[in-house]
Amino acid sequence: EADVAAAAAAAAEQGAVVKALKEEKKTGEATKEQVDEAVKTLLELKATAEAMASPAAPAGASASREVPRNKDGSVDYSQDFFSKPSYLTVSGQLNAEIFACAMRDVYTFGPTFRAENSNTTRHLAEFWMIEPELAFADLKDDMQCAEDYVRHCLNHVLKSNRADLEFLSKMYDKESLARIENVAQNAFGRVSYTEAIEILQKAVAEGVKFVYPVEWGIDLATEHERYLAEQVYKKPVIVYNYPKDIKAFYMRLNDDDKTVAAMDVLVPGVGELIGGSQREERIDVMERRMTESGLDPKEYEWYMDLRRYGSVVHSGFGLGFERLILFCTGMDNIRDVIPYPRWPGNCT
Repeated sequence: EADVAAAAAAAAEQGAVVKALKEEKKTGEATKEQVDEAVKTLLELKATAEAMASPAAPAGASASREVPRNKDGSVDYSQDFFSKPSYLTVSGQLNAEIFACAMRDVYTFGPTFRAENSNTTRHLAEFWMIEPELAFADLKDDMQCAEDYVRHCLNHVLKSNRADLEFLSKMYDKESLARIENVAQNAFGRVSYTEAIEILQKAVAEGVKFVYPVEWGIDLATEHERYLAEQVYKKPVIVYNYPKDIKAFYMRLNDDDKTVAAMDVLVPGVGELIGGSQREERIDVMERRMTESGLDPKEYEWYMDLRRYGSVVHSGFGLGFERLILFCTGMDNIRDVIPYPRWPGNCT
């Protein structure tokens, strides 16, 4: 430890020398060469001090430093870059709500991260998401905005990139162009979650086979979503009012105390394209929902303050950008529509 301290002291002293020489250079009392030589010596001393403070790991051992820990074995986050636990974001929604309640309608567009161990053709560990947040908007407004946005995007692609779509339709997916035109030109269907389950159960009774059982309370699987969009409605359909137990605490609780004002936009060929909800603006209800979900409201004080000091009805949704491209191109695997796909077990 004494040697480490001495090496650090030598580096600090050389740092003072460099600083003095730089000042002298301004007045012509030192040359650039003298400063460069002093800086070179400083960097060598710093490297020596760092090497002594972090000795090389023995052969065969990991070169990374051990995680610093407190005496009780817990992680010592005081030595972390942020000095506290920090995580990759799964969504910009909670932050966007703050802006929406200050500036009305806003949106975010950036990378989001999921830790789900989902090795499917439509899941990524990192993807890009467009997330509008609308003040003075309820679930009905949210669903209409989602529909209008998707149809606007598709009409733009049809107008600006039709040659590309025709090429893809000719060389890869013969149905892709017709599918895009169908979605762009027709109003989306609407069905409550309860009604959707009844439709699926009727299909099972008539001989349709699903891998995953159908019963009220399940989170719809891709096969269920695509059946509704492709076989029943034959166009996009918005499913709304999901069971509260399968949705997040921030989604507004309905009067039946069993469902929340949530919605998913399902499209042919993909399944879920958009997920959204009306946000819970009642602080007492939100605190109860958080407790039921095993969350500590104290950890979300800044988010709770948005309700505590007055809020407005507001809603929002998230659209996975790569899923939109997947739908437009007709590609089978979402890993083919992002430059550097990352999924569980693979970090490109």
